Parts: sequence; C-alpha cells; structure tokens
Amino acid sequence: MSALFFYGTLCHAPLLEAVLGLSSGDLHARLKIASLPDHRVSWVKDQSFPMIEKSSGFDAQGVLLLDVTEDEESRLTYYEGAFSYHLSEVTVKAGGQATKAVCFYPMSADQTRGADWVLADWVRVWGEMAVGAARDVMARRARYDAETAASLRPFLMARHWSRITARGTEGPAQRRRSPNEGDVTVHARGEGYRGFFELADFRFDHQRFDGTRSPTVQREAFLAFDAALVLPYDPSTDHVLLIEQLRFGPLWRDDPNPWVFEPIAGLVDAGEDPADTARREAEEEAGITLGPLEPMVQVYASPGYSTEFFHCFLGVADLSEFTMSTSGLASEHEDIRSHVMPFEDAMALVQSGEINAGPLIMMLYWLAAERGRLRSTSA
Repeated sequence: MSALFFYGTLCHAPLLEAVLGLSSGDLHARLKIASLPDHRVSWVKDQSFPMIEKSSGFDAQGVLLLDVTEDEESRLTYYEGAFSYHLSEVTVKAGGQATKAVCFYPMSADQTRGADWVLADWVRVWGEMAVGAARDVMARRARYDAETAASLRPFLMARHWSRITARGTEGPAQRRRSPNEGDVTVHARGEGYRGFFELADFRFDHQRFDGTRSPTVQREAFLAFDAALVLPYDPSTDHVLLIEQLRFGPLWRDDPNPWVFEPIAGLVDAGEDPADTARREAEEEAGITLGPLEPMVQVYASPGYSTEFFHCFLGVADLSEFTMSTSGLASEHEDIRSHVMPFEDAMALVQSGEINAGPLIMMLYWLAAERGRLRSTSA
C-alpha cells in the first residue's frame, strides 16, 4: 500500500503513532497535508468522533501517510476495522497534485451529522484519553479480535479519564507528606494482564521518611476505574434505598452468601462528571429519579494495590411510593433487587453484619452524622 488518507482523529500524530507502535516524531517526514474534494467532515451528533460524507463543494481536510507497510496496514485495519470502517480508494489533493490513496470509510451512513469537525477541539478534550486507549487496544491485539477490542475501548477510555480526573483534584497535604518531583521513580513496566481489568507489573523506588532512597522493588497494581456511588435518601420519611445483587468477590472467597447489599454504583464514563454517573445509574439500577445530590466523600477502595476510586453522593429522593423491585441492564447481565427501608433498619443490618460492603457502611455512617441537618431542612 502506498498511501493512506486520514480525515478524523488519526490526523492527531500521537494517536497515529500509538496505533502504529511508533515512537514520538517518527511520522513527521511521512505525513503530508491533504484534502478529499467533495466530502465533508462533521462531528457525529452527541458523540466524540467524526463522520465523513459526500457533499459537493466541500473539502475534507486531513493528512496523507506515505509508504505504508503491510504491518502498518494490518495494525490500522485492526484499529479502524473495530469501529465499522473499511478501506476505499480515493483521489486526494496533496501539494497541489491529485494523488491516489485509500481511506477508512464508514460501512454505513446512518450517523447523524453534528457541527463541523475541528480536530483541535477533539484533541483538547479527548486526545490524551484516545492515545492511551489506543495503546491499550493495540496491546490486546494478540488476545482479542477487532470486535472485542472495540467493545473494550469505552472502558479503556474511562480508565484514562480517571487519571486525568486524579491529576486535576489534588487533595490537601497538611499532615501527610507533600511530594516533590522525583520522590517516586517508576523504572520499568512488565506485560502484566490486560483484559477488561488490567494488572500492571512494575519496578519502582521512592524517597523514604528517613531521607534515604528505597531499594528498587517489584510490585503489581490492579488497574480498575473511577466509580460513582449514591445512597438515595428521603428525609421526609427517613427511608433509604439499597440494592442487592450477586457479587463475585464473595463468591470466589467461598462466602456462603454472595448476595450483597450495596449503594447504587457505576463506572464513570470517559469525560463524564461523577454526579451525572450517579443519576444515570439510579435510573438504570433502581428506576428512580434523584433530586439534589450532596457529595459525601471521595476515597480509594483499597489503595494498597488498586486504582479504584469512589465518588460518593447522597441523593435526595421521594421514596414514599417506592416498593421492592428488580431491575438492571440485560446487556450487562445485571440482576438487581431494590429495597426501601427505614434508616434505623439499615443501621441494624450493619450491626448484625448482614450489610457487609464497606462503601455502604461508610455512607450510612456519613448519613448518621448528617441526618439531623437533612431532616430539619426538609421539614
């Protein structure tokens, strides 16, 4: 293959390098500015990627990648093929001349056009997440087919969104150590396990409390996601809503009863505000529309080995007419039962041990401390 024309996200050189497995700057001499006549590039309405369509009088701006190797074509086909695109022959303009090339064209035309596509706008919001997710997708190439990789991509994007969120919300360090540059050095990363979750194998050293440097140690970290948790509460009736479902942790620990009471919870999608996640999950898991949300706490679930991070909310709701129900998304194999009970009954279940999920216990104790205020303001 001689040349490939890109009009969308792969015009972002770091993303193209991630897909091709190249180092930064390796593409500079092989890229040329080009355009595809009588085509228009737009955002897909309400999505984070572009679409292309034939449109007389428009020029689709993009880049031309020269001297494409068989391996690069294979890598690009895997990446783009996962998203319902196929290679089509096109004639583009590059350097004032007509040039034959191929282009990844959508297999269907059922996308709804949004605003005109602006690559810089996409890079500002989605670029870092997309580059990280592309590396993750390509690292799974030997393990998964293109369709399976495509199904994982939203979760891989969400994992990188959690990293961006963490960097933007540095917590206070009045009593704990305030880190300096170089206090922690990660030396190498092994292959680890890469599926829906990821197990990172790495070597690092760090500055110790006594001022010395630690030896290089090898560890593993479980790479999970940010999640939003919400406890619906009706201050007028002093009732809470809990959900119950089968959980694999207790199952594989050989717990005789793997059905667990929990708060409503869900993974924070890439680019999503955790509060919006809480509202969405309340609808999906319990069929309930929440009123005002009040932040509770933001915590690591198990910082000794996992990146999982919880954004916890109290959701004010009218539970007066709510009855026990079952719900959940069939596409996610969810089988969820909702319970509405007096707050005191929930606390009794904590004392008896029937409620044994740490996040729910933490949230109920938060509510115990704030319950008087919440009830007085609702009166």
